[in-house]
Amino acid sequence: MADRRMKFPYTFSAKIAQFPLKFYIQNQWVWRYYFIGLAVTFPIFWSISNLANSPANKAKWAEMKRKEALEHHH
Repeated sequence: MADRRMKFPYTFSAKIAQFPLKFYIQNQWVWRYYFIGLAVTFPIFWSISNLANSPANKAKWAEMKRKEALEHHH
């Protein structure tokens, strides 16, 4: 098959087709450390979410909001 790339890709689809994504993934640190950072922080955010959405915490929050509403009405 003949190479039919444009000398200058002026359409959006031609720019996407000729973008050297493989080069950027192999040579930039951001790609590597993004997934490492995601794996490291996921358990931390998971535990924070579980603590914030626990039934005891929801009851405590509702009680605080109830008291706050009573203060504003009196």
